[in-house]
Amino acid sequence: MQSLLMETDARGICRLTLNRPQTANAFDEQLISDLIDALEHLATLRDCRVLVLQGAGKHFSAGADLNWMQRQAEMDYATNVEDAARLAKLMQVLDEFPKPTIALVQGAAYGGALGLICCCDVALATDSARFCLSEVKLGLIPAVISPYVCRSIGMRQARRYALTAETIDAFTALQLGLVHQLASDLCSSAATIIDAVLQGGPEAQQQCKALLAKVEDKSFDDSLRILTTRAIADARCTSEAHEGMKAFFEKRSANWRLSGASSTEGQHG
Repeated sequence: MQSLLMETDARGICRLTLNRPQTANAFDEQLISDLIDALEHLATLRDCRVLVLQGAGKHFSAGADLNWMQRQAEMDYATNVEDAARLAKLMQVLDEFPKPTIALVQGAAYGGALGLICCCDVALATDSARFCLSEVKLGLIPAVISPYVCRSIGMRQARRYALTAETIDAFTALQLGLVHQLASDLCSSAATIIDAVLQGGPEAQQQCKALLAKVEDKSFDDSLRILTTRAIADARCTSEAHEGMKAFFEKRSANWRLSGASSTEGQHG
């Protein structure tokens, strides 16, 4: 996969790097297909603890590739539906990825790139990063990414930036909730987040992501109470929880932290 680099280190840090710097990592059919395949593969690997999504070169991603957009203009309606469905699948697969995900953003993040960022659990950006829902300037709309963008920044803000296609600077992106943190050194800041993630139980983190996805749009009623009650009961009965609680009371590291230990860890999980 020349358009996508994939590497995993001994601690289970899996990195997917958009590798089309000559096009500012704009994505086309091939990159979308490569990303889906890589995500589906990594999701099955027990040794994968954290997924880091990043872009090679000066920019995270400029959004859609120009040549791909030209091909879209020549497609009939049915083919356009199939083409858009692949991008929608990419967003869903990334959003539902069972392990913690971190987006590292530098330079430009335009169009569909905002969908990738909003589908990740944590997003870090450089102070000079810039963002834009640029679709309306081309007579298009940010359709398949809209649920994830609206969830991240809220409908009120999404309506403004989707309609105006204004460029969003890094500080504004932080205020909007588009990113969690600004960093002068993405690698150092990412290392801190990764170290924090590695202190948690991997099964608990997967259960946590699954639960949060279920409770997001639920009303505060009996069904939600039952759902959360059963979720914590299920978690308490796992071997991982038994090990985590035992390690806590014995004032030692849980067994899942031994292979991912780092100098920044605290005394308790």
